[in-house]
Amino acid sequence: MDVEKLRKDFPILEKKIKGKQIIYFDNACMTLRPKQVIDASNRYYLEFPGCAGRSAHEFATRVTEEYDKARIELAKFAGAKKKEEIVFTRNTTEGLNLVFNSLELKKGDAIVTTDKEHNSVLVPIQMLKERKGVQHKIIFSKNDQQFDLQKFQDEINKQVKLVVMAHSSNIDGTTIPAKEIIKIAHDFGSLVMLDAAQSIPHKDFKVKDLDVDFMAFSGHKMLGPSGMGVLYGKYELLERLETFMVGGDTVQSTTYDSHIFLKPPEKFEAGLQNYAGAMGLAEAARYLDKVGRKNIEKHEQELNEFITKEVSEIKGLQILGPHDAKLRGGIFPFVVDKMNVHDIALMLNNNANIMIRSGQHCVHSWFAANKLQGSDRVSFYLYNTKEEAKIFIDELAKIIELR
Repeated sequence: MDVEKLRKDFPILEKKIKGKQIIYFDNACMTLRPKQVIDASNRYYLEFPGCAGRSAHEFATRVTEEYDKARIELAKFAGAKKKEEIVFTRNTTEGLNLVFNSLELKKGDAIVTTDKEHNSVLVPIQMLKERKGVQHKIIFSKNDQQFDLQKFQDEINKQVKLVVMAHSSNIDGTTIPAKEIIKIAHDFGSLVMLDAAQSIPHKDFKVKDLDVDFMAFSGHKMLGPSGMGVLYGKYELLERLETFMVGGDTVQSTTYDSHIFLKPPEKFEAGLQNYAGAMGLAEAARYLDKVGRKNIEKHEQELNEFITKEVSEIKGLQILGPHDAKLRGGIFPFVVDKMNVHDIALMLNNNANIMIRSGQHCVHSWFAANKLQGSDRVSFYLYNTKEEAKIFIDELAKIIELR
């Protein structure tokens, strides 16, 4: 993988602030976009800015074709059996909420999660507890912060109707053994939904190989446009789901007293869609497939191993999650004794244009349970370099000396 060649595809990396290069290490929040993705999105507005599936003119015909091509591309990227298993959403959060609000759950049914779930999983479940009396079982991580498969096996039973888990954690990058979890859950008759926001941009896997029932991910974490995401669902399950939002483009016909819904995925895509976003996301998927997600994962791990080794001697710095960088993928999370996580992030930004994330990363529950104010999170992607990592290490060391 030629990183220097790839970097030329990202116009923002040519920008300098106060005469210094930008070092963007906040990829778990949002990735940068290559010009290919920007051009693909702009093409809609410049060449055929019409409505899909509604009118008979040239613009409408073209956008309908391109929107369908985008769905086909994302089905291929995710490894779905057919394009109808791909529902376009705004982001991972909407995809997760669609299933939570559309799946038939009743009092006494149980949902199982890990202890590191994003608020997009945790809060909808808490609302289901309040509204329907659904139970919530949490599988707490082992001491090394890896998934406890034995605890999961002990907790699962026929009451569990849905297992929802972050495939890879946005706190520390650890990845659950999804295939084993899915098999165990299916043996007890439970459905499984993966939050793949932090995994699918970095790991090469297919939903049909995992046999997962539902999976949600976001475009903005995989070089795609913001406000664009995907919900994958096995077609027979999508057919059974109730609709979450209804209106234009979800129905085949209506009278004043009745309606007939379209088949999936259209019945879930109410109103005018983000056509430019879908086309940009499809281009992002093509770009990642061309680079190769296995190559990306290897590159990120090498950067993580380098930084982990170099900072291991810094007193007062604690790495969250497993110390072995290979188990954290492209995420380097840390705290420093007697230093505020936001102060560190601000100083890195002000001193050297190094952009990282500080805070609780929308997983307030885990940080509260572990009595932490938050963490600093460095997250890598395909355009980051070892030279950038060296600058980060030097700047962090200077900041820590100020304690």
